[in-house]
Amino acid sequence: MNVLKDLYRDVIVDHNRAPRNFRKINDANRVLEGFNPLCGDKLTVYLKLDGEVIKDLSFEGSGCAISVASASLMTERLKGRTRAEAGKLFDEVHALLTKDGMADTDQLGKLAALSGVHEYPSRVKCASLCWHTLKAALADSHQPVSTE
Repeated sequence: MNVLKDLYRDVIVDHNRAPRNFRKINDANRVLEGFNPLCGDKLTVYLKLDGEVIKDLSFEGSGCAISVASASLMTERLKGRTRAEAGKLFDEVHALLTKDGMADTDQLGKLAALSGVHEYPSRVKCASLCWHTLKAALADSHQPVSTE
């Protein structure tokens, strides 16, 4: 089990140090900010939808390692997927973060690196901020997302 924890930690560190899709999408058709007042994580999600398909997805902002890594993993996984697939993955990641490992980690791939977060309740909001912001952007909300 220590090998798996080490692998998961390495994924988080890698995605924090070199976040994927950390950029502004100039022609995004959905842009939404998210903020975690508890620890100061703040990000902007840029989404380019073409019908039901997520053509491009990125983020900018600052936050702790878990927040940045979660956003990086999210954008990497969802580009090219449908809104329905994004909704299903939101539910799976939410279960992973909040329900003591109730998600199917085999299906989550690299996102399974977030599995240890549920052990630290104060960190769940860090890992889920980008997911809630994306969900609101997909619903075409124009209200900033707060984890409070």
